[in-house]
Amino acid sequence: MTNSTFNRPGAVDLSALTQRPAGAGRRGTRNSWVVEVDESTLEATVRRSLQYPVVLELTSPRAQGADQLAADLAGLVNAAEGRWLLARVDCDAHPQIAAALQIQAVPTVLGLLAGQAVPLFQGVLPHDDIAAVIDQLLQAALANGIAGHAEPIAVPDDPATVPVRDARYSAADEAVARGDFAAAEEAFDALLRANPADPEARIGKAQAGLWARAGRVDRAGVEARLAADPADTAAVLDAADLAMVQGRAGEAFALIIRLIRSTAGDDREPLRRRLLDLFETLDPADPALAKARRDLANALF
Repeated sequence: MTNSTFNRPGAVDLSALTQRPAGAGRRGTRNSWVVEVDESTLEATVRRSLQYPVVLELTSPRAQGADQLAADLAGLVNAAEGRWLLARVDCDAHPQIAAALQIQAVPTVLGLLAGQAVPLFQGVLPHDDIAAVIDQLLQAALANGIAGHAEPIAVPDDPATVPVRDARYSAADEAVARGDFAAAEEAFDALLRANPADPEARIGKAQAGLWARAGRVDRAGVEARLAADPADTAAVLDAADLAMVQGRAGEAFALIIRLIRSTAGDDREPLRRRLLDLFETLDPADPALAKARRDLANALF
């Protein structure tokens, strides 16, 4: 996100490229996590990387091996079911994007995290090597608090139609993009009131709430409070939020569970609720989450 700790060598700030509004599209009959990107939809694509990883495939119909790469990437992203999004750019049709990203050859694959582009690989790799690179990108995303899920995109029967993210999330997405996490939390909460079963809104609310809280925390103050009283519930919750946004999920969970073990009755409830909120911000398959759920059950029972 905008104030995450993500800062890898080779990262490119994409803010100068996001000057046009995103395009619109229609819904179709089957789900996919692949979108076609042009100058008009680039802003929306970059904004999505604030919530979940985006892989940017810069390609050309003329490039040798491009068809196989496209098929491998599409297969991997659809199998991931929302852990990341594949955004495809035809560099012949949209040379402005290729020039702005200083693409020297196609196909080239970049990762987008928190509004930054990170080089992944150039040319065509074997399927298993591509999967390994994508796994590294997902690990970097989780380490920087980017753990949302992309909404399935309905692919229309007409391939000329470009689908986009459901407009219901526009207010929340725009709030996240400008760093107003309190407003984003409110927007996601409104969506949940309308549809309590909406997984995208549930995850979005949890992540926005985390970043809103963490933005108000004074690190030095938290450390001083914990040094004075390691059982200070408010200080433990603040420290857990800070650890979480820095990608130290295991540490965040352990801080809260440790205090749960030494409390009882009503004193446990705010700790339990916060822990469940933090669970919502992670990929359900994250190993840190599975361990924390077991530790919580042991602490409670």
